[in-house]
Amino acid sequence: MRKVYMDNAATTYVLPQVLNTMAPWFNEYYGNPSSIYSLSGKSREVIAKSRQQTAETIGADSSEIFFTGSGTEANNWALKGVSFTFKKKGNHIITTAIEHHAVLHTAEFLEKNGFSVTYLPVDQMGRVSVDDVKNAMTDKTIIVSVMFANNEIGTIQPISEIGALCRSRGVIFHTDAVQAVAHVPIDVAKMNIDLLSLSAHKFNGPKGVGALYIRKGLRFENFMHGGGQEKGRRASTENTAGIVGLGAAAEITLADMPGEIKRISGLRDKLIDGVMKLIPHAKLNGAPGDGRLPNNANFSFIGIEGETLLLDLDSAGISASTGSACTSGSLDPSHVLMAMGLSHEMAHGSLRLSLGQQNTEDDIDYLLSVLPGIIARRREMSPLWDDYIKKQ
Repeated sequence: MRKVYMDNAATTYVLPQVLNTMAPWFNEYYGNPSSIYSLSGKSREVIAKSRQQTAETIGADSSEIFFTGSGTEANNWALKGVSFTFKKKGNHIITTAIEHHAVLHTAEFLEKNGFSVTYLPVDQMGRVSVDDVKNAMTDKTIIVSVMFANNEIGTIQPISEIGALCRSRGVIFHTDAVQAVAHVPIDVAKMNIDLLSLSAHKFNGPKGVGALYIRKGLRFENFMHGGGQEKGRRASTENTAGIVGLGAAAEITLADMPGEIKRISGLRDKLIDGVMKLIPHAKLNGAPGDGRLPNNANFSFIGIEGETLLLDLDSAGISASTGSACTSGSLDPSHVLMAMGLSHEMAHGSLRLSLGQQNTEDDIDYLLSVLPGIIARRREMSPLWDDYIKKQ
């Protein structure tokens, strides 16, 4: 059976050249970077190199990159660190209703600890309004957190405009760019970004390592306490091999980015056009064209239950997702699609197809040869479909 992986927004495979670069740091150059002998010096040197490689991906200085265990940790550190440090200045946080749960659950935690959080709505394309951000600001607002691009629908937010607004008002601006880094161009200085979260396994690096960009001069409370690693800002012995993998993946994907954006966007557009032409009553979720990530396509199919659709696709050798990967075990409809105004039934019948470095035009052709038949068979068995047809 043919195997096609289309869940790259959940995680990507590690590039062979990245894996080869990591290998010596497991059992040859295994010294603790905090020790003073020469073996450990090699670890310090390669971590510094990786810091520079990571910084170049987002237009930052290497001194502004702090390695973490994940994008989730980076999000937690940004929001909790800033909030508790600047609580005397204000206790108001602004975010959106469609953030990843790493941000939403952190915001809920902060609400329980004396902070006020505004969850901004989005339009039917999943885009937040800059005016809404402006109108939500008060003299108590200390941080705005808006994701760069949504993990479910791929919609890219007006980050530069929000960054400029926050800078003009003296409010710290954080963006969860886990889905965007190495997939679209990012320049933290030009975009007025103060804090940015990223994760290696979203761009063909290893799992278990991420980073938080912290604009030079911005000081706030540590999230991890213990030793003096990461210039005293993030305790814990460095994951040298993982950091090496992050840096290598960042360098490779940055060099390949212009060509990959063109290639992946072409595959995405062929996929979207095919689904919309071949499957009646299909709905594309998220912004069109350049308004969404190059690798993302998200659909809703009336009369279809998302989890069942995934099982059918898996039987055909296709790996995909419904909603975000982190909540795939939940029976609740996507909070992102519900925030965009979709009905409970349409949100339940969503399918996310996210492309990656390994995908080809043949993969798109195979998906388009399989999916219409699956949808048709499932609709024949669905009472939701019968009800929908009767209303037409």
